[in-house]
Amino acid sequence: MTVIEFTEDKELLLELNLGNKSAYKILFKKYYSSLCAYANHFVEFEDAEEIAQEVMLWLWESCETKLIKTSLRAYLYRMTYHKALNLISHNKTMRNTEMFFYEKYGKILEDKDYDQFEELVQQTKEAIEKLPLTYKEAFVFHYFYKLSYKEIAMKLDVSSKTIDYRIQRALKQLRKIVR
Repeated sequence: MTVIEFTEDKELLLELNLGNKSAYKILFKKYYSSLCAYANHFVEFEDAEEIAQEVMLWLWESCETKLIKTSLRAYLYRMTYHKALNLISHNKTMRNTEMFFYEKYGKILEDKDYDQFEELVQQTKEAIEKLPLTYKEAFVFHYFYKLSYKEIAMKLDVSSKTIDYRIQRALKQLRKIVR
């Protein structure tokens, strides 16, 4: 990236802050395709397009409130990278959820109650999605990623007691929902 490109981006961002749609169109044309291609290194193309759209929408919606200290290009690529990783993590969590319940309730599959098992898995997924974000994070890290309370606490920058509380509350809510 040249100094000229960096200066152009700064000027376009200033115009964007003033609500100039033309500046946004220029930035969109300049970065959208390359963000799609970059995200496609990590995820399927359809997901890559969605990620690039989210990043560009974010640029339009929050450019007035965000102060970008690095180059815009680097910032957008870093944001795309993190969104791709989040999607990968989410997909892995869903696969782990399915495996967890398959292993835990595999006996049901041996019986003729396969439909019951599928219903239980679906109810559990929905129940986990309904958990408050803090409970859900702690629960998923502990049960699906097999992290200790201490590891989760360090990752989320809270105490181990807080993680214990969140997991216990998550389990209590899940028991109520999945009955």
